[in-house]
Amino acid sequence: MTDRYQKGMVIRREVLGDAHVDRAQAATTELDAAFQDMITESAWGTVWASDGITRRERSMLTLALLAAMGNFDEIPMHIRATARTGASPQDVAEAFQHVAIYAGVPKANRALKIARHTFAEMEAAAPAEQADD
Repeated sequence: MTDRYQKGMVIRREVLGDAHVDRAQAATTELDAAFQDMITESAWGTVWASDGITRRERSMLTLALLAAMGNFDEIPMHIRATARTGASPQDVAEAFQHVAIYAGVPKANRALKIARHTFAEMEAAAPAEQADD
């Protein structure tokens, strides 16, 4: 493994959490192993590893871009990551307002619905997670 891959895996785990990354790795097959390696090196080991902007800002950008491009399946994962990146629900709402103006109200509306649902799941899970501590 390259240094960039190793750094990417550390950041991926910091942002998405060990449980998510462990599930992704366990589900990796021969067909998508190279793809997973590329994501870890490129997205996490290069883009997310840059210190040019904060993780909070990067989180908001990522969510806005996902919504603007209609990649709604990725939004819950990145909403959950906000607990680790420091992006607040208000930050997310602001990002989606930009999506509404620059990419379309329907995309922003759908992204907000997904965000509300995911934040509610996170809030409901919080007492159970605290009890485990």
